[in-house]
Amino acid sequence: MVSKIYDCLDPKGREEGIAAAVEAARAGRTVVLPTDTVYGIGADAFNNDAVASLLATKRRGPDMPVPVLVGSWDTIQGLVLEFTDTAKTLVEAFWPGGLSIVVPEAPSLPWNLGDTRGTVMLRMPLQPIAIQLLREVGPMAVSSANISGKQPPTSAVGAKQQFGSAVSVYLDGGEASIGEPSTIVDISGRSPVILREGAITAERIGEVLGLDPEQLRRK
Repeated sequence: MVSKIYDCLDPKGREEGIAAAVEAARAGRTVVLPTDTVYGIGADAFNNDAVASLLATKRRGPDMPVPVLVGSWDTIQGLVLEFTDTAKTLVEAFWPGGLSIVVPEAPSLPWNLGDTRGTVMLRMPLQPIAIQLLREVGPMAVSSANISGKQPPTSAVGAKQQFGSAVSVYLDGGEASIGEPSTIVDISGRSPVILREGAITAERIGEVLGLDPEQLRRK
């Protein structure tokens, strides 16, 4: 498979790259895309073979489920069991941006993201190229663009050094602006818990939810 890096900072390159990425995603292949945190490897969230291929490319098992990126606030409502006040508060405060939320998934969805135990991790990235792709393809399963255990890349070239021709389309949107993974908050239980602190601090989340940051850090 021939793989190509598209310079999406150039208008023509962006147009060609998005078209190639949409075509690849719809055909069940993986693509590399820029996000605000780090570069991601993505596939159509509803194509289970494509998600399995994504996990295989990362050399990662289903025990670490793949997050889902969305291109708008509205999209989340069709993916969750219930759009709670807590979810709404976090979405309005931090999306698009570096916060991933773990919520109970809508039971009817025909996807297989790994061993999710009835939940899904959702995020809307603050990255115009990613948003454009997500609005054309729909929800995408996206994980950091690295072989499991290696450093997540902040550039398309860094991703290609790890994946090579295993991925056909690489969208180059320049250096990822944040350069560290998103913060993950699990709001599927009785009280919110931070599973990973990253781009957004516990203090900022606590402020928005009216909670002590130390309460959020308790697992």
